[in-house]
Amino acid sequence: MTPTRTTPASGLQTPLAEALARCVAPLGAADFLDRHWEREPLFVERDEPGRFDDLLSEDDVHRLVTSGGLRHPAFRLVKAGARLSVRDYTTDISWRPTPFTGMGDVERIAELFADGATIVLQGLHHHWHPLAVFSRRLEGELGHPVQVNAYYTPRRSQGLAVHHDTHDVFVLQVAGEKRWLVYEPAWELPLKNQRYDAEMGGPGDVVHDVSLRAGDTLYLPRGWMHEALTSDTDSLHLTVGINVYSWIDAFKAALAECESDVEFRRAPGPDGEGADELVERLAERLSPATVARRMRRKLVRTRRPIREGQLHELRLLEGLTAESRLERRPTVLFDLRGTTLSFEGRDIHFPDRVAEELEYLATADEPFTAADLPGSLDEPGRLVLFRRLVREGFLRFSPPHDGGAASPRSGGDAAARATST
Repeated sequence: MTPTRTTPASGLQTPLAEALARCVAPLGAADFLDRHWEREPLFVERDEPGRFDDLLSEDDVHRLVTSGGLRHPAFRLVKAGARLSVRDYTTDISWRPTPFTGMGDVERIAELFADGATIVLQGLHHHWHPLAVFSRRLEGELGHPVQVNAYYTPRRSQGLAVHHDTHDVFVLQVAGEKRWLVYEPAWELPLKNQRYDAEMGGPGDVVHDVSLRAGDTLYLPRGWMHEALTSDTDSLHLTVGINVYSWIDAFKAALAECESDVEFRRAPGPDGEGADELVERLAERLSPATVARRMRRKLVRTRRPIREGQLHELRLLEGLTAESRLERRPTVLFDLRGTTLSFEGRDIHFPDRVAEELEYLATADEPFTAADLPGSLDEPGRLVLFRRLVREGFLRFSPPHDGGAASPRSGGDAAARATST
C-alpha cells in the first residue's frame, strides 16, 4: 500500500512561492487540506534536485557543522540503538566574564557522523533566516505555529527508531535519498503527552514504503508511526512540524475565561446537579467567531520578530520624507482591532483619529508614500506614524526597483496578510 502520489508537470518553485503550495504542488493547497490534512499521508515524487536548497542546502550544513560555532541545543546527534550524551560531542570554551558552554566539537562530530550518527539542527525557524521566513509564510496560510529541524544522516544509517510525532509533519528532502517506512497510528491525532511507548506493542505491518529523493515531499499527519533509513548516499531533509491548535485547546481557552464567572467557582452539590446551565454558559464562549479569534490571537501573540535589515531601516529613518516609499513587512502576522495593532506579542494602541490610516496600512498590497494614506492626518503626522511603525518593525522602506514598479518584496504576501476587524 502506498500513499497518494502526485507528479509535477512543471519546474522548480521560486523562493517567493507560497509555502504550502511549495510543499504539496502540483496538488493544490485546497485539495491537500480537503483530502490529506489530519487524515492520511501524501507522497509527492519529483525530479527536482535543488528545489529546497535555498531554504538550507547540504553546503550550508557543512559550513555550519565545521565552523565550530554550533552550540547545543541548536544541534544534537542521534543514532538508533545508541545513547549519545551531549558531552560526547560538545566542549566548553574559556572566556571572560562567561565561558561558552555546549560548543560543537568539530572533530568529535565528524567522528560520530562517520560512525553513523545523524546531525540534527534544531529550531531553525528561530535562527536560520530563510527558514524563519518560510515558516512564517506557512503559519500565515495554515493558522498554526510552525517549527523546523534538519536531519543530516550518513549513508547506510538510521537516526531515530520507530516513533510518531505529536505534530503534523512535512518532510522536505533536500539532498540524497532516504527510505521511509510508515505504519498505522498508535494514537489517532495524539496530544503532546500521548507518545508511543514500546510497551504498547510493535508498530504492526508497514502500510507505506517510499523513498524520498532530492525535491520530494512526504506529509505525515500526527500519530502516524514511522522510521527512516538512508541508502548508499548521505541524506539531508527538513522536518517542518505544524503544532496544531486543537479543539482541546479551544475548550481549555474558553474554560479559562469562565474563571471570571462566579457560578463556575461554586462547589457542586452532593447530588452533582447544576452542570447543564454551566455547559450552556461555556457553549456561549465557543461560537465559531470566538474560537477563530482566540486561535488567531494566540498565534499572533507568540510569533517572534523577523527583522532582516532592521539596523539599516533605523538609519534610513533619518532621511524619511513624504516621498519615501514604504511597505508592510511580509513576515509580520498581525491583527488590527479598531485602533489597536497586535503583533509579535505586543498590543500597540493608537488614537481613534488614525483609524483610516491604520486600516489602509493593514490592507495595502503595494508600497506607498505618505500622500497615499487616507484620513485626516496632515503630512507631519503621517511621517510620525511611519517612524513609529518602522521602529516597531511593522513597516520597512521599500527597496528601489527598476521602472518604478512595486517592489517584489511588497507587503502583498498572503501569508502575512491579516483581515482587519
